[in-house]
Amino acid sequence: MNKVYQSALDACRDIPDGATILAGGFGLCGIPENCIAALRELGTKDLVVVSNNCGVDDFGLGVLLRNKQIRKMISSYVGENKEFERQYLSGELEVELTPQGTLAERIRAGGAGIPAFYTPTGAHTAISEGGLPVLYNADGSVKKYSEKKEIRSFNGRDYVLEPAIQGDFAIVKAWKGDRYGNLVYRKTAMNFNPMMATAAKVTIAEVEELVEVGSLDPDTIHTPGLYVHRVVQGAKYEKRIERRTVQKPAAGAKE
Repeated sequence: MNKVYQSALDACRDIPDGATILAGGFGLCGIPENCIAALRELGTKDLVVVSNNCGVDDFGLGVLLRNKQIRKMISSYVGENKEFERQYLSGELEVELTPQGTLAERIRAGGAGIPAFYTPTGAHTAISEGGLPVLYNADGSVKKYSEKKEIRSFNGRDYVLEPAIQGDFAIVKAWKGDRYGNLVYRKTAMNFNPMMATAAKVTIAEVEELVEVGSLDPDTIHTPGLYVHRVVQGAKYEKRIERRTVQKPAAGAKE
């Protein structure tokens, strides 16, 4: 019942090359910083990573990307990472773009044991019709396109069939957790973490605060320990802001 590991390095040590990893976070919010750093140190490569985005050039999943440890990304938003763009267009990175809500539901379905589902999002677009560049050649020509997906009509509306996503490992970030693996997330840092925790063979949860069993109110637990296999208390967190917008005062206004 005691699932606590001494460090993120110990918790991630057996993740093999080529594993599919579900990585929690939205932008740089709620990301498993210590597990990402551990994978960087371990040098695990050829990874398929499922995450809303790939961090920024020098932080978050971006450090694994820069180190050429990621072979394929399944994401919905990738606009803040120049290295991501460079690797994708030069044929170094395979990319499966998925609408954000669809990505969330594909992961949730994977955790719920639902193999696929129908959604109206993307019906009769390149998402369903195929033809999106997934992998380029080094010369800029397209090596691999996305495949066409099944469409069915329900009550007069067309829906596209989307497959569920499951991972070999999930690395998630929580605010508090106990040694049984019960987790509590804080505000928007919850984002993709709860669904990813349910959809992997092995879930590794890093927490800011490791608390005693019984100290968490059962009504506040977001992820039951049933889904969590390893718990590690994060050594440190930078909690960077992905983009800060400074609004200029209106003309004539005092600063």
